[in-house]
Amino acid sequence: MNEQRPWDVVIVGGGIVGVATLYKLQTRYPALRILLLEKEAALADHQTGNNSGVIHSGIYYKPGSYKARNCVNGRRELVAFAKEHGVPHDICGKLIVATNREELPRLEKIYNTGIANGIEGMERIAAERIKEIEPFCEGIAAVRVGCTGIIDFRAATNKMADLALALQPESRVALGETFEEIASTDSGSVVRTSKGTHRTRFAIFCGGLQSDRLAKADGAKVKERIVGFRGDYYDLTEQGHHKVKHLIYPVPDPRFPFLGVHFTRMTDGSIECGPNAVFTFKREGYGKTDFDLKDTIDALTYGGTWKLFFSNMSYGIDEYRRAFSKRLFLRTLKRLIPSLAMEDIKPGRAGVRAMLLGTDGVMVDDFRIERRGNHIHVLNAPSPAATAALAIGEHIVDMAAKELAIAPV
Repeated sequence: MNEQRPWDVVIVGGGIVGVATLYKLQTRYPALRILLLEKEAALADHQTGNNSGVIHSGIYYKPGSYKARNCVNGRRELVAFAKEHGVPHDICGKLIVATNREELPRLEKIYNTGIANGIEGMERIAAERIKEIEPFCEGIAAVRVGCTGIIDFRAATNKMADLALALQPESRVALGETFEEIASTDSGSVVRTSKGTHRTRFAIFCGGLQSDRLAKADGAKVKERIVGFRGDYYDLTEQGHHKVKHLIYPVPDPRFPFLGVHFTRMTDGSIECGPNAVFTFKREGYGKTDFDLKDTIDALTYGGTWKLFFSNMSYGIDEYRRAFSKRLFLRTLKRLIPSLAMEDIKPGRAGVRAMLLGTDGVMVDDFRIERRGNHIHVLNAPSPAATAALAIGEHIVDMAAKELAIAPV
């Protein structure tokens, strides 16, 4: 498909960050003609649509970091957006539960981080109060975070796209169209896709699991590499459903880069347990045995991957064992809810997380967004990027307006 008239902006990637960027750009500059390219047949079909559906508060993140600021601001804006536009959500609150005395200093540190980040609705609670909120949960202390909730991120993404397109009928969301390459010209750029070429003044890449490859296709020198981690979930059966009322999280172990297996009540009323975190041999693979040769070679020929493996060997082995053992997964869940039994859980879905991994084997913790000429790349947007998407989109628009000289209309 050849466009005779150049687009003002082409956005590559139809997850919630890409669509929030479309929405924010179109809201601030309604006259702009914007094209969003998504290779799948639906928006939000990878990380956005396969995450835990949690609206994160911002309590875990380093004060002053881009992630902390944008999570807090983005969360407040996302909740207001959901209320205004009827997106299914519930600000039900969550508990971060310490099950032994060794976890108490870490729990206190999390609470203090929340204070530093301006998180509203927090309180320390004791064992008796835990039981009042979650009768089947066993813990000696907890932090209750009242502003955390759940949302249908797919519905939020589609609503943002609908609102953006309503502002500018000439803008378009192109589904089933895969980005292939981009080349700079005197007047902008030419984007080649599986269905043709598009000329554009600016390009914004929000590729999630493919963000490093998109940057390299644009000629950017990215030392780090995206490595995918699959997260498997179990669902509570009808028999076990009554044992969880809201959201229940463990105190995360700072030695590992994930928050740990937790319980999440979804917007449809179901209860999910998980996820674990295992290296995946296919970046967009959701099955335990999914495999892609290119993805595997990219990951296993990268020194940072092996440094990560060796520094987290015991953790990684435990995660793989749990991935294939319902009994071991249940054992982890019973740390928070000891009464859970095998018949209380059943296998559920899976998601994949994109983590930007440094050459030293350390995951890049903060969001990273960089400009290259008239192109902007979202290189790293791990959790809580879905919660923070509207704030991230606002930041990208600010970058475009300032650095790429988009004039208001």
